Amino acid sequence: MDEISPKLQNQIAQFQQLQQQLQAVLTQKFQMEAQLREMERTVEELNKSTDEVPIYKSVGSLLIRAKDKESVLKEIEDDKETLEIRVKTLDRQEKGLRERYQSLQDQISKALGSAKPEGAG
Repeated sequence: MDEISPKLQNQIAQFQQLQQQLQAVLTQKFQMEAQLREMERTVEELNKSTDEVPIYKSVGSLLIRAKDKESVLKEIEDDKETLEIRVKTLDRQEKGLRERYQSLQDQISKALGSAKPEGAG
């Protein structure tokens, strides 16, 4: 198996590229899921607080006092909804990449398996 066909070399390169894409998608998804959990904890804490408690929100590098709790809750819920849509999109990308990854892995395994010399095993 000194010589690998150009087709197999191309498949291996595609396989490595798929690995990198899958890793990037998984990293993004993990980060967004962590942001979602943080938003959920924030909403829980806001719901526990009374209307008299001052609430601040981050704007760039500043903390600004919010008008009211409801406006902050609405903003967080909107951001959360957007993030949930992005996570679903990443889920679909992940699924597609995993299917292509598995298919290419099977093709490469077959090609390498058929490249074994007679009597090897």
